Amino acid sequence: MTKRFRNNLIAGFIVLVFLVGVAHSADPIVTNSTSNSTVTTSTDSKSTIRTNPPSAISPSINASNSDLCMVGVSGAVQTQILGISTGQAYTDENCMRLKNAKVLYDMGMKVAAVALMCQTRSVFDAMKFAGTPCPIYSPTTGEGLIGQEATAEWRLNPKKIPKKQQTVNMDRGVFLEKLVSGIMGVLLLAILVI
Repeated sequence: MTKRFRNNLIAGFIVLVFLVGVAHSADPIVTNSTSNSTVTTSTDSKSTIRTNPPSAISPSINASNSDLCMVGVSGAVQTQILGISTGQAYTDENCMRLKNAKVLYDMGMKVAAVALMCQTRSVFDAMKFAGTPCPIYSPTTGEGLIGQEATAEWRLNPKKIPKKQQTVNMDRGVFLEKLVSGIMGVLLLAILVI
């Protein structure tokens, strides 16, 4: 490669770089465009309310206090003609028994706390299986008995043993009967609404 050819090549390259730089720095092309449009919308609407909305509201029963042994139950039914709502609070007996037994135990009355808990058949059976019978009051001596004396008194007075709680076992026929009666009640309510 000759010196002259090399110089021409370098000069050509410099001119090419210069032209590319000038092309990039040129002013941008600007196009102006104007568009006009008109939109006209017309809407007619009509609302007709034939009946008031149902308004039977279940009463709120606050039983959230941790020191209360209450359970709140409420419900409401509304048709287009009649609305009924009701509610009631029920005392949870087992909760009361547990709270009272804890208070007795905290006051140092441990035997009295156990005697209170023994009013439940499951606790009575657990104490018997553990070999520590529940305390019992003896009308002949007028005193509370514990230990072997309590075991002997329980044998003499089996009617004082707490009753077992009944569990509800529903067979299939009873379940289907209750299901059908519930569906019929809903259908009757639906007919009254219409």
